[in-house]
Amino acid sequence: MTALGHLINGARVDREGRTQDLYNPSTGEVKGQVSLAAKATVEEAIAAAQAAFPAWRNTPPAKRARVMFRFKQLLEEHTDEIVRLIGEEHGKISHDAGGELARGIENIEYACGAPELLKGEHSKNTGPGIDSWSEHQPLGVVAGITPFNFPAMVPLWMYPMAIACGNTFVLKPSERDPTSALFIAELALEAGLPAGVLNVVNGDKEAVDTLLDDDRIQAVSFVGSTPIAEYIYSRASANGKRCQALGGAKNHAIVMPDADMENVVNSLTGAAFGSSGERCMALSVAVAVGDEAADNLVAKMQESMTSLKVGPFSDKSNDFGPVITQAHREKVCGYIASAEEQGATLLVDGRDIQVEGYERGFYVGGTLIDNVTPEMTCYREEIFGPVLLVMRVDSMEEAMRLIDEHEYGNGTCIYTRDGEAARYFSDHILVGMVGVNVPLPVPVSYHSFGGWKRSLFGDLSAYGPDAVRFYTRRKTVTQRWPSAGVREGAQFSFPS
Repeated sequence: MTALGHLINGARVDREGRTQDLYNPSTGEVKGQVSLAAKATVEEAIAAAQAAFPAWRNTPPAKRARVMFRFKQLLEEHTDEIVRLIGEEHGKISHDAGGELARGIENIEYACGAPELLKGEHSKNTGPGIDSWSEHQPLGVVAGITPFNFPAMVPLWMYPMAIACGNTFVLKPSERDPTSALFIAELALEAGLPAGVLNVVNGDKEAVDTLLDDDRIQAVSFVGSTPIAEYIYSRASANGKRCQALGGAKNHAIVMPDADMENVVNSLTGAAFGSSGERCMALSVAVAVGDEAADNLVAKMQESMTSLKVGPFSDKSNDFGPVITQAHREKVCGYIASAEEQGATLLVDGRDIQVEGYERGFYVGGTLIDNVTPEMTCYREEIFGPVLLVMRVDSMEEAMRLIDEHEYGNGTCIYTRDGEAARYFSDHILVGMVGVNVPLPVPVSYHSFGGWKRSLFGDLSAYGPDAVRFYTRRKTVTQRWPSAGVREGAQFSFPS
């Protein structure tokens, strides 16, 4: 069995050495292997990126944008193949994988605007015969470390904008489902990227640490769990690198007594269980204000969940598929067990689901747990599975206090018909991305994505306008050309 290799300096590179099995989560079977890059292989990729940087930096932004336009076209032409690759290694249903890819393509569309986005500012005659202007200059070699749950979209959050800004890039995708990321990167080369501008190395902690420690890497983008995000940010920053590290989440939905409960149930069903809950923006906690609203919510949720269809990625009629690995399945089931042990009410139990013909797959069914309290493990930690918790409070203020006191601050939403309540919630909640009657408030590509508190380490969010700021540094030039024959004496006071 040939292990999936790397993409370095414009060519596939295979290395003998450590490997890891790749699974098809729908069947539970090994589908292949991936090479885990040694330090020397990662350094080879960094060297290729460094060598490509001077020429790419000096390539006009309009020419870089033309590559992005062609790249977008190629992704659209190869959508079916990319969706299949995502499904085979992640387990995501084809319609969900298609939505992921479409969101990634939106970020390429934004990067196509590089000539406009990189325009600086110019001021004439800031002093006698003196002009000043600012420029957005690329950093050099930058790196991205991406998670398993969005193998196509999250890399596309990073390198299209980084490359459009004139940087070169080294991507380290998740070793659990790297094939789609590698295939997409090859399409970027087909679109016209010169060799070395985009490189992909597959690997584990050894590869990550090499990227974090190498002096040639100027900046690191990361998406993953909070403990790893904190590690990435601390180590990269200690080595003098710019870093943005997006971590975990515990996203709450406040359900007000006046909410349209049919809309709430439809929204929560999709937002909690879509992609098996393996989304950092999944709604994992419903906070019902008042027992009447809570009782109505859980009754309608139980009814809605009877029609959930769970199965392999290839069947478009399925709502969601398996979780990523058997170990992760056991972890999710452990959280469900702990909730019951700690006094919560298990209304719908997804642990024993069996999918006919796919008995070895890593499936967890939709799970609904009521009467959850703040001290429970299932509430304090990110489950990352198809599990919806229900909490009961007496007021919106109490609900907001719950959200504000949680260590994560990624996304949240409120369901209400009351504009005053929605406006107050949006203004005062301590969370980075907020929805009003919107279950997954994921910003479009021309805004930026990022949470607060321990959901984001660093000052700048992902993609959108913050991506231009993150992948460039500002340089300001002040220039004067004195007229011939004009001489001034030395000036000792501070210029004004």
